Amino acid sequence: MNAALPTPVEAASPHVMNTYGRLPIALSHGQGCRVWDVNGKAYLDALGGIAVNTLGHNHPELVPALQDQLTKLIHTSNYYHVPLQETLATKLVELSGLENVFFCSTGLEANEAALKLARKFGHDKGIERPEVVVYEKAFHGRSIATLSATGNPKVQAGFGPLVEGFIRVPLNDINAIKAATANNPNVVAVFFEAIQGEGGVNPMTDDYLREVRALCDERDWLLMIDEVQCGMGRTGKWFAHQWSGVKPDVMPLAKGLGSGVPIGAVVAGPKAAHIFQPGNHGTTFGGNPLAMRAGVETIRIMEKDGLLANAQHVGEHLRAALERELAAELASRKVKEVRGRGLMLGIELAMPCGDLLKRAADNGLLLSVTADSVIRLVPSLIMTTAEADEVVAILCPLIKQFLKEKA
Repeated sequence: MNAALPTPVEAASPHVMNTYGRLPIALSHGQGCRVWDVNGKAYLDALGGIAVNTLGHNHPELVPALQDQLTKLIHTSNYYHVPLQETLATKLVELSGLENVFFCSTGLEANEAALKLARKFGHDKGIERPEVVVYEKAFHGRSIATLSATGNPKVQAGFGPLVEGFIRVPLNDINAIKAATANNPNVVAVFFEAIQGEGGVNPMTDDYLREVRALCDERDWLLMIDEVQCGMGRTGKWFAHQWSGVKPDVMPLAKGLGSGVPIGAVVAGPKAAHIFQPGNHGTTFGGNPLAMRAGVETIRIMEKDGLLANAQHVGEHLRAALERELAAELASRKVKEVRGRGLMLGIELAMPCGDLLKRAADNGLLLSVTADSVIRLVPSLIMTTAEADEVVAILCPLIKQFLKEKA
């Protein structure tokens, strides 16, 4: 006589505000690039908590370090010096070539601080109504200010009036930014993601970055590069803009900096490093000892284990494998493009493909679909080529079947 199968645990959150279109999955635990749900089903995690879990799950060095920190101090407040803030700030300054750091808790807060820096920079120059150049398809957060900087009418709908002071331009078009800002003395900064994440994994070209840097220098504007999603080694450099050789004046970070522990940072160069003075900005949770330890340990382990080189190598391997397996679909333009850098890749289909989110999960693969038609892969930077091959083996047949059904 067969034993009765256990009743599956339902994934439901009736008392949690309904702000997400969640899949009916509740995750229980993870190891490396794999996670398991409460019913024991395993998944290969190619989403990495949306580019957050740099070191994967249950890392054998990160977890004991965090456990150690929990026994010492979790939070104190910024009334006092937090030695680990200086440790992490020193490392970020070294890696970026910039000057100092403000710590917060999220990417939204880091971007909000960047916008405040830009406005204060303008006011300090006598500009009453400072304006910031932002981009089509950009995503900088969901507060009212960062939502206003975002270039997605769908997520802005219902939250007007938006904040004024933004000039929107298309990607990778230096003539467009020159035309949009012509004869406007109120412009103080240009603000963009080196690779747009939520907007569809859209990279700024290296040449364009160099052109914008030169324009900012010429006109005394701040160059502010949002590295919240594309930074922290994801592309094979510490920060995605470093492929172009430029340095920003302001660089928001978050996501992968703490390997899952909430953390945000704004790294500033000489032009912006001393704009904020006591009382101009602050945070309760930002810079707490636990988050700082997570950041310090994440970078230490990344350096020790060569994870920048791994991100570049595995990312190139994954991209080549996807292009090879989807060659016919790319030729027919049913798949428009495989793009991105390192382990931040987007596969753009010629049609909306949100259904693939659930189909992939049903087949044991976690990913996301963004901008309606772009499959986004942002796994942990510890992913191996064998795991990348597994992503391809699961995902490409699903894409082909989906396209066949839609033909």
